[in-house]
Amino acid sequence: MNTLIAIIIIFGLLVFIHELGHLIFAKRAGILCREFAIGFGPKIFSFKKDETTYTIRLLPLGGFVRMAGEDPEMIQIKPGYEVGLLFNRDGKVNKIIINNKSKHPDCKVISVEKIDMEKDLFVQGYLNDEEGIVTYKIDEKAEYVYDEQATQIAPYDRQFGSKTIPQRAMAIFAGPLMNFVLAAVILMAYALIAGMPVDESVVGGVTDDGVAIQAGLETGDRIVSIEGESVETWEEMTTIIQASPNEPLQFEVERGSETFNVSMTPQERINPEEEVDGVVGIYPPTEKNVLGAIGFGFTQTYEYTVLIIEALGMLITGQFSLDHLAGPVGIYSYTGEVAAMGILVLMQWAAILSVNLGIVNLLPLPALDGGRLMFIGLEAVRGKPIDPQKEGLVHFIGFALLMLLMLVVTWNDINKFFL
Repeated sequence: MNTLIAIIIIFGLLVFIHELGHLIFAKRAGILCREFAIGFGPKIFSFKKDETTYTIRLLPLGGFVRMAGEDPEMIQIKPGYEVGLLFNRDGKVNKIIINNKSKHPDCKVISVEKIDMEKDLFVQGYLNDEEGIVTYKIDEKAEYVYDEQATQIAPYDRQFGSKTIPQRAMAIFAGPLMNFVLAAVILMAYALIAGMPVDESVVGGVTDDGVAIQAGLETGDRIVSIEGESVETWEEMTTIIQASPNEPLQFEVERGSETFNVSMTPQERINPEEEVDGVVGIYPPTEKNVLGAIGFGFTQTYEYTVLIIEALGMLITGQFSLDHLAGPVGIYSYTGEVAAMGILVLMQWAAILSVNLGIVNLLPLPALDGGRLMFIGLEAVRGKPIDPQKEGLVHFIGFALLMLLMLVVTWNDINKFFL
């Protein structure tokens, strides 16, 4: 249950922040955002504020912001159609009733001759009880109603495609960008709670099962030298220790005004690269301050970014196989293990997942934000956009391939964790 709660909170936050980035910058560009959704599939909960419907959907596999103009409009009114019109106080059409006109007895029924809901915003046609053609202006925020569901029209200047290349690129890039920002904020909070490592050769604490506590080391002891080699920073000290598993080392230790020597033999530990390191069971001192926490948040985010990009590079070059990838099942399992280690470790895990989500979304693959940015970049180079139908087909095929990869990775997870 704790794992499920952790997954819901972490992934809900990651997806929410990602899609919020898209929403904020799309609205800043003047794009009509019809829906802000967490999840896919059937709606569980929804409410509408201003022009946007906010929904939570059944399948927790991501989210989306539905921007006007990204997909063809579902309703097309052709000449000869009969529609009902309702008007606002200014005499402009503010509702176009597509069907079930009998449920709207106050509407004015018109046989459409010509209609433009994108540029000139007018409807022209014949009334049942009058001769001659009539023309009405359509309000820029008018709605068309189909099966009693109202959808706001999208004039061309409110559509995604009408905006400049920088505006469109920023609306797409903002999603992954917000994941990096979220990671930095989480790590800042972590630094303020747990403190930041101080790069000094000082013992911040000792573990209960390490050789350091057996040798009598205490919090606050300063390591002056190892095997006669002077050390001043934590990195210098740990580099020597890690390189010497199962090798006796002489440590010169300073405690207050006293200096003494102790011998310790580093124990073996398998590091993330599956190599053997030496450890003695000590951890660095920490400090807490706001400015330091801000710097820590951004530097750690950068370091996580580099590590994940290097791992992707190894995957592409064949140094990693698909077996090393974790899908939803694997991430669920890992999150359970991390949650058992405490909130601080869970915060670091959430930051790593947020960076990972940002990087993966920026890959130049169809259906991902990076793929969409690639098409915008091609438009900038060519001086004209790619055919929307061709671009849509590429994204559809890319999405299908991503779903296939997801199935393969999930099957690997099931074999790894349950079979």
